[in-house]
Amino acid sequence: MSKRGIARGGKALYGAPLGVLMLEARFPRIFGDMGNATTWPFPVLYRVVSGASPEKVVLKGAAGLLPDFVAAAQELIRHGAEAITTNCGFLSLFQQELAAAINVPVATSSLMQVPWVQATLPPGKRVGLVTVSAATLTPQHLQAVGVPADTPVTGTENGREFFRVLIKAEKDEMDIDLAEQDVVEAAQRLVATHPEVGAIVLECTNMPPYAAAVQAATGLPVYDIYSMITWFHAGLRPRDFR
Repeated sequence: MSKRGIARGGKALYGAPLGVLMLEARFPRIFGDMGNATTWPFPVLYRVVSGASPEKVVLKGAAGLLPDFVAAAQELIRHGAEAITTNCGFLSLFQQELAAAINVPVATSSLMQVPWVQATLPPGKRVGLVTVSAATLTPQHLQAVGVPADTPVTGTENGREFFRVLIKAEKDEMDIDLAEQDVVEAAQRLVATHPEVGAIVLECTNMPPYAAAVQAATGLPVYDIYSMITWFHAGLRPRDFR
């Protein structure tokens, strides 16, 4: 009989090294949404942060919520998470504080990709952002993760569906076609207003279902939370080529 070695314990859960801090919301999370577990090609651990509504985080600067996110992250780590991410790009505000408090790798926001993507672009081109709420995406949100303050930004606040359902919580159902149109039109405005944009980063973690449509409409590379977290996870569990 072959020897199988020693199994080591110390965690409650195994096989899911990535923990996801979730806002407290009830809108539909379709395939491609960060909060839909079938989106990911690997298992993840979820923890809903009680009281952290999209409206509080996106429109009110997540005021007073840092201790709740730290506590939730620590719970995920106790259960087995080896790294932490969040399901709202506006939580870039907490990047440094979370990383310092929980002592594991942290990736709070898809905005963290902006410096990487900028490095891929030719001279004269720059990254542009599509966000759920341009009016409340402040220089502080950008500075916290190394994004230049003058980065071009457009939002979906004036759309017909996406902002109303996700941020204002006006209903529990969502017209997916209208939501996609809101995101695509925001991207088209971005490119029309800023022709120097050579790549787009989607801030909102609910936007990956529409990334392909944005790429088709603009002809530009599009990056989102899915592209970032698949990279992030690859470091936690590198592929074994032996």
